[in-house]
Amino acid sequence: MNKLLIATTAAVALATVGTAGAADLPVKAPPMVAAAPIASWTGCWISGGIGYGMYNQDHSEFFLNGAQDSFNQTSGGRGWLGRAGVGCDYQVAPQFVIGAFGDYDWESIKGDHAVSLFTFPFVGNEKLSRSWAAGGRVGYLPFPNLLTFVSGGWTQAHFDAYTLALNFVGGGPALLGVNATTRNGWFIGGGTEYRLPWAQNLTWKTEYRFSDFRDQTDTIFILGTNVPFENTQSHKYVQTVTTSLVWRFDFGGPVIARY
Repeated sequence: MNKLLIATTAAVALATVGTAGAADLPVKAPPMVAAAPIASWTGCWISGGIGYGMYNQDHSEFFLNGAQDSFNQTSGGRGWLGRAGVGCDYQVAPQFVIGAFGDYDWESIKGDHAVSLFTFPFVGNEKLSRSWAAGGRVGYLPFPNLLTFVSGGWTQAHFDAYTLALNFVGGGPALLGVNATTRNGWFIGGGTEYRLPWAQNLTWKTEYRFSDFRDQTDTIFILGTNVPFENTQSHKYVQTVTTSLVWRFDFGGPVIARY
């Protein structure tokens, strides 16, 4: 029995010494794993999306001799839009991007246009039907896959022709009309663009814009003739919010940031 106890004790001691010796041996460090490359925002893109818009306008009406007929009034419209765009960006630093772009909107933004002519109330339905914009943007990357940006540039909008009818109970016949007009202006905006994790060439962009179209005077005609009746002067403002899917590409294949 004593011999068995001595033998067991010796075996445990040898095992303990062996384990301690193995622990003291140097261990080879695991190989370094290279970090996954981060896709660059440098390149060109095309986009398509939808949105919602509204316009407001301050307007006054004047007799043909220049005397004011109505005091300043405000009216506007609401509606949906579709947008297609193209552009190019350049990542100038690890966290900054600059770019240029252009886009076109198909719109159905419309609302009542009420005026007072010779003290008689008239009302019509005015519609913003299309517009385009061209400009640039400056972006900041708080994360490699998220771009925040501000944008600005030049824009042009087309407002369809509309008629004016006496605004009586039950309505009245259209007596006057205003021709279609194209307005020039400027815009400023901002938004975010997120690189989708399952497709590095696809991003999701959300953008807000404010556009200002300067004062313009349009002639109110007697409907069915070219005889001027009065003039209307208006200053229009348009606001839109859009969400778009963006396909990003470049001319030499995927670009990898190496900062």
